[in-house]
Amino acid sequence: MHVRFSPLRRRFSLLFALAGIASLALTVGASANVPLTQIAVDPFTNASSQHKTIVEPDTFSFGSTIVAAGQFGRFFDGGASDIGWATSTDNGVSWTSGVLPGITTYAGGTYNRVSDPVVAYDARHNAWLISSLALLDTPNGPSGRAVLTSRSLDGGLTWGNPVNTAVASSTEDLDKNWIVCDNTATSPFYGSCYTQWDDHGHGNLLKMAYSRDGGLTWKLGKTPRAGVIGGQPLVQPNGNVVVPLDNASETALGYTISTNGGVNFGNAFTITSISSHTPAGSLRSGPLPSAEIDGAGKIFVAWQDCRFRTNCSANDIVYTTSTNGSTWSAVQRVPIDPVTSGVDHFIPGLAVDKSTSGASAKVAIAYYFYPAGTTNLSVGYISSANGGASWSAATQLAGPMTMSWLPNTTQGRMVGDYISTSFAGGTAHPVFAVANAPTAGGSDCQTATPNCDQALYTPSSGLAAAAGSATASDPVVFTSKVSNGAAEFKNSH
Repeated sequence: MHVRFSPLRRRFSLLFALAGIASLALTVGASANVPLTQIAVDPFTNASSQHKTIVEPDTFSFGSTIVAAGQFGRFFDGGASDIGWATSTDNGVSWTSGVLPGITTYAGGTYNRVSDPVVAYDARHNAWLISSLALLDTPNGPSGRAVLTSRSLDGGLTWGNPVNTAVASSTEDLDKNWIVCDNTATSPFYGSCYTQWDDHGHGNLLKMAYSRDGGLTWKLGKTPRAGVIGGQPLVQPNGNVVVPLDNASETALGYTISTNGGVNFGNAFTITSISSHTPAGSLRSGPLPSAEIDGAGKIFVAWQDCRFRTNCSANDIVYTTSTNGSTWSAVQRVPIDPVTSGVDHFIPGLAVDKSTSGASAKVAIAYYFYPAGTTNLSVGYISSANGGASWSAATQLAGPMTMSWLPNTTQGRMVGDYISTSFAGGTAHPVFAVANAPTAGGSDCQTATPNCDQALYTPSSGLAAAAGSATASDPVVFTSKVSNGAAEFKNSH
């Protein structure tokens, strides 16, 4: 079931039915500098989760197609009613959306909930893939029982029932999956896809699997015995798989590399420590990496970090780069505003235009932020046309949003542990959750369910990766104090 979205110039009421999604796109300004198009809405009405809510979008682009996926109908204590998708085949001009079949009981499947949507494309097999984490309810709460892969062979417009990438044993509890495919025709592993996740039931143990047939079947690779969360595998043009990783306590960024198509991965090594400020307003947020690669194989990894702010008073978006996956640049600050601004920045969605590289690489970052001294949640955007040597002025894409408009979770109000940006047609297309005041039943999204109003949005036109003159050379003034080796990656095969 799906529906076509196109930009419109006035607001329409939305009607929902269990049999499908019946909705129209909205173009709104949201107190920001660019018009936005709503590209997906939560159609579910089960009383056990919060509606109308969408959180945690990921995107991927190839050619003129952009596919986005998110959690539709967020549960307070984890997961969602289903994973939904939104696809544009014309560089973001118009969108079609729907929900994935065969995963949860709300869409013809057997699992109670699902989480952590991630999108990839396999050019060799013409397969669009959405990886997700299937959950079952237990007396101790939802448990990650499988990593699934849903496939589309018609350009992301219809999706089949999922296949198993990994199924948990009785003592495993799977978490934080991510997926990528090798789309370099000259690579020795062209057409291979790679999925990363961790086993929370055994110390967040790193896991990797690979597929050579468009995501139909998966085989477990050999990985170091390292506790991680939030890995994001990338494939360089030579076929090497580089996986930037958070350690399990989210106090260090590291990496592991496979040079043989995912069969074996080397030890996990630390790139840098992470110092992350906890945002005010009970917002769920952490320093998960957002990682991308340019056309020549240079890796960019961004995350939220307070090392450039006195007393770790607020986060900047920071990043590091590597051309080989093992030697990394010093951590650099994205110069959104001065370190004395009081603005708190978090949850970045990084994109690099893969048709560019080196000194002309186009880089774009969407992110959430609080203006100084407030918890008025907003969405920002900044870009570089020269590989990060200098940056454009930042612009506001959406907001401000009142925190009570967001769905609530056991870890705070939520727009997502990550958001996403992809390049298509030479411009950047951020996709993010925007909350408006609940449509009825009070001012709090949780108590107003199912009358919340948090949907998936993107700029109505792609955003340029603009030339700019902003640079940052601020010194590091704060370093997190990590005890008992928590910032290290433990390795043994």
